[in-house]
Amino acid sequence: MSCLAAQADEFTGGDELAGASELGDAPINFPGSSIIGQHATILQQGSANVANLTQNGSSLLGNIVQSGSAQEAYILQQGSNLMASINQQGYGNQAEISQSGSDNQAAITQNGANNSASITQTGTGLQSSISQSGNGQSVEVRQLH
Repeated sequence: MSCLAAQADEFTGGDELAGASELGDAPINFPGSSIIGQHATILQQGSANVANLTQNGSSLLGNIVQSGSAQEAYILQQGSNLMASINQQGYGNQAEISQSGSDNQAAITQNGANNSASITQTGTGLQSSISQSGNGQSVEVRQLH
């Protein structure tokens, strides 16, 4: 995926960044949320992390939080009333969310090393969530409606 609308590489240090224990508590409220416009947040702590977040449409929320090293996270959203969140802690994790349509929600949480997760959703009213703890796991969710 070559989406470079919002890219943050190796953003480290600074008082504006939450401590490692707080990074897992990124604010995102899926059920019943009302979003106006487009909102994108990328928080990174560590080294060699890559995050890309691209949104096209209305009422969109994208959130990426990375703590650790050598992790990759990508979110692509096209449509309306879409929410996506990726939270990575560890080393070498890869996550991707791609969704189009309306009223869809997707979340990936990774804690460990060398995990891979992907969610693809096309349609209306779809929800997916992946949670990985440990090392070397791989999962893919595809919903086409």
